[in-house]
Amino acid sequence: MTTPRLLPRPRETAVLVTVLGLLVLEEIALNLAEEEDRPVIGGLLIGAACSGLLVVGAVLFSRWLDARRPLPLPPPGPNGREYSARALEGFPMETVRPLLLAEHAPQLGQLYSAWMLARTGRPAPWIARRLDLPVDTVHLLVDAARTQP
Repeated sequence: MTTPRLLPRPRETAVLVTVLGLLVLEEIALNLAEEEDRPVIGGLLIGAACSGLLVVGAVLFSRWLDARRPLPLPPPGPNGREYSARALEGFPMETVRPLLLAEHAPQLGQLYSAWMLARTGRPAPWIARRLDLPVDTVHLLVDAARTQP
């Protein structure tokens, strides 16, 4: 299994860009302030900067926790933990077959894992991050899993 890519997520990117923007605005505000107002404004800006650092720390900590959370194991079968035929019922093989034949194709085992996670209700972006699969491919599996009884 490949290691998950740590690409930025849109919400995290927005939070981090906002924090950086506020830090720049704080520096501009401090430079434009009157000399006698700088200690008060500086104290407020230090508090805001510390809050921004806490937000960045929370984002990084949540990513660290998400990366360390173990993937669910396949259900036990007669020969140990494996993908049983019953667990893979409804797998959309005809839909993913063209993807398997393409260049830089995902491995069938990855798609089976994605199918199992989709059947447990995991969202497509989460599965794609954890299994290092394209989100479009995982969306096919998640949509097919939702139509299953």
